[in-house]
Amino acid sequence: MQLLSMKYGNKLDEDAMKYIGFAVDGAKRMHELLNGLLTYSRLSSRGKEFSRVDMNRVKDSVTDNLKLVIKEQKAEIVSDELPVIYADETQMVQLLQNLISNSLKFSPNPPKIFISSRIEDEFYVFSVRDEGIGIESQYFERIFKIFQRLVAKDEYDGVGIGLAICKRIIERHKGKIWVESKPGKGSVFSFTIPT
Repeated sequence: MQLLSMKYGNKLDEDAMKYIGFAVDGAKRMHELLNGLLTYSRLSSRGKEFSRVDMNRVKDSVTDNLKLVIKEQKAEIVSDELPVIYADETQMVQLLQNLISNSLKFSPNPPKIFISSRIEDEFYVFSVRDEGIGIESQYFERIFKIFQRLVAKDEYDGVGIGLAICKRIIERHKGKIWVESKPGKGSVFSFTIPT
């Protein structure tokens, strides 16, 4: 479709170009969806052995991965000193990157994101807090299910797999994940990892 558009774009009418645009957008979304499904399906079967993981290093990797978006949005990411945990490091990067990406996506510019941790009983409790659009309480469980989107695809990109991936990662690590939020007041996504 992109080749048709490039080669014959000047010979096609506005409707034809619009239909080509729809097809290209659909193909891109299908590609994102298939990649997300592949990632989701491999979380348990392709997970790495657990080892000691410095969550400060994980946070640094994530902010490095997202540095272009962070710079473009002039985002401020503030973090406590984070602990060393026993986990799959690759999946911890996926988890934190999904949470921070969502905070960047759903926050007004410039976004402010706060990462914290504490010990509670026999768990580390990590939180990612933003000042974004927030979520109504009736959707708190739904957002962790695969393919669940609360906003229109033309407003915000994504296919509705990111938080389902986060939940699956946390379940593999014998923890739990939840959100606290109010519309217009931001969100706090928290997860636990055993100490």
